[in-house]
Amino acid sequence: MEKKSAIITGAPGAIGKAIARQVASMGSFAVTIVARDENKAVQTVKEISDVTGNPDIDYLIADLSRENEIRKIAGQWDKPLHILINNAATTPRQRMETPEGIEMQWATNVLGYVWMIRYFEDHLAKAGSARIVNVASYWAGGLDFDDLEFKKRNYDNDTSYRQSKQADRMLTVGFAESLKDKGITVNAAHPGDVNSKLSNNLGYGGHESPDEGADTPVWVASSPKLEGITGKYFENRRQVSCRFGEDKESVKRLMEML
Repeated sequence: MEKKSAIITGAPGAIGKAIARQVASMGSFAVTIVARDENKAVQTVKEISDVTGNPDIDYLIADLSRENEIRKIAGQWDKPLHILINNAATTPRQRMETPEGIEMQWATNVLGYVWMIRYFEDHLAKAGSARIVNVASYWAGGLDFDDLEFKKRNYDNDTSYRQSKQADRMLTVGFAESLKDKGITVNAAHPGDVNSKLSNNLGYGGHESPDEGADTPVWVASSPKLEGITGKYFENRRQVSCRFGEDKESVKRLMEML
């Protein structure tokens, strides 16, 4: 039987690699990771394939802060896509901009999710029943509609990260509504507190292993119990109310800006 397809972004990272490995270990998915660094991508593919015994592991190279690079890899994709897990994120300690002049966290952590969904939308629709999981966080809040890219405020990477994760939870609700008639569900998940480069940049450690952190996103992406469930937010395999997603006017405003 032909395997279903799954794409996971940011898989060379601690949580992303664990997510990709867990999905690959199911045996029913051909897994493609998206990474910026080809050497890391090749190493990650080999590691996942060796550990899981799944030979159907591949990679795509793209900087997820760059819309044109996401458009390019979507144009190279030639089959239905059953699972998209948006996981890639960055937390630079100094304010940085992409070559297009977009603040780096907003470009990667938010727009990267948006572009992956929009450019892979047709491939997801062809699957007949597809799931998008946006890796968000309970560490969220403080979104400033008037200064999303810290052009007025003093940049703080923790503040920038929190607002990006709030935006991820909000755009989950927005896309769930717009994609519901295409057989595509969209949900968000907190991945757990993992000691990673990302958390260290924010000044935190983490008490959970990468596999523990990956558990909820993978469950949301694959559990039969969640068939047809969309626009929700999950922590520790439990649906949790999300005040950001419930603010319909703010969700609408954000979607109009993206």
